[in-house]
Amino acid sequence: MFTEDEIKQKVHDGYMVESVEEMTEGYRKSLIVQLTVQADTELISAPAYWRAARHAPSTNTQVSAHAIIQDELAHANIAYRLLEDLGVSKEELVYGRDPHKFKHPYGFDQPLDNWAELVVANGFFDRAGITLLSDVYANTSYGPLKRALVKVDMEETFHLRHGEVWMRRLAKHGGEARAMLQRAVDWMFPMTLEWFGLPDEMKRHSGQLDYKLKGLTNDQLRQVWMKSTVPLCESLGLEAPAHWSEESQSYELDYPFPCHYDAEAKHWDFDGGEIPWEQVFDRWKARGPMNEWYVESVRRSRNEVVGWLENAPAA
Repeated sequence: MFTEDEIKQKVHDGYMVESVEEMTEGYRKSLIVQLTVQADTELISAPAYWRAARHAPSTNTQVSAHAIIQDELAHANIAYRLLEDLGVSKEELVYGRDPHKFKHPYGFDQPLDNWAELVVANGFFDRAGITLLSDVYANTSYGPLKRALVKVDMEETFHLRHGEVWMRRLAKHGGEARAMLQRAVDWMFPMTLEWFGLPDEMKRHSGQLDYKLKGLTNDQLRQVWMKSTVPLCESLGLEAPAHWSEESQSYELDYPFPCHYDAEAKHWDFDGGEIPWEQVFDRWKARGPMNEWYVESVRRSRNEVVGWLENAPAA
């Protein structure tokens, strides 16, 4: 068994961890946190996308949306299965926790109310997922996760392309379709930037970097996401609250970060100025308006089947 200092040095020298027997307790705990967020995010994206897929403009487009939902559930299963190897109960994670204990980003506690919001979620949220998981794939020291992400990355790329194609179609269509698209961008752009967590100067825990479970910091990941998202919006004539700065050679935000969010109105209070991150934590901990509905929708059919089996007459 390695000491904490030894395993940190070994993984940064290129060593790949393959089993729980090689892990220190610190490595195992950091990996569990990372995989739980990954699994919960994939799982809860499914009912969020399903709710909006009902507004698909045709049968074919609804089939495409359902294919994405199927992929998300499969990706969740992969991460939960990896957690089982670490001694964590998948049954407890999916069916035993209170809804507010799930660790998916706050963005997936919001209602997706129309087709425009679904495709912007594909274009923004799935891009955030690819940004995070591509970094993990390139840098992770945990071998089983690196191999699993080959399949996940290819399918997430399809989700992203689906979003981009439909964002272009709606933008080109103009009128109310374009207006709905802009409204979705208005609330989802800041929502996705929160996805990456605290600014680097405020980061409290560095386990994922120390154990080489990922390679980039939160602020670096935000820049990677904006590097492709802002040009996409600009190419479609959509307004995004960020711009490229020649002076800093980075994307800078055109609004106070973080700021207050009105979940009912889906509106960010840019005029209200910057708020303390403690208020953001309080909002995240309270979860969003769809938290319980999304979690229970995942559990509902399974509970119904269990009820049928318990009440079925003996053979």
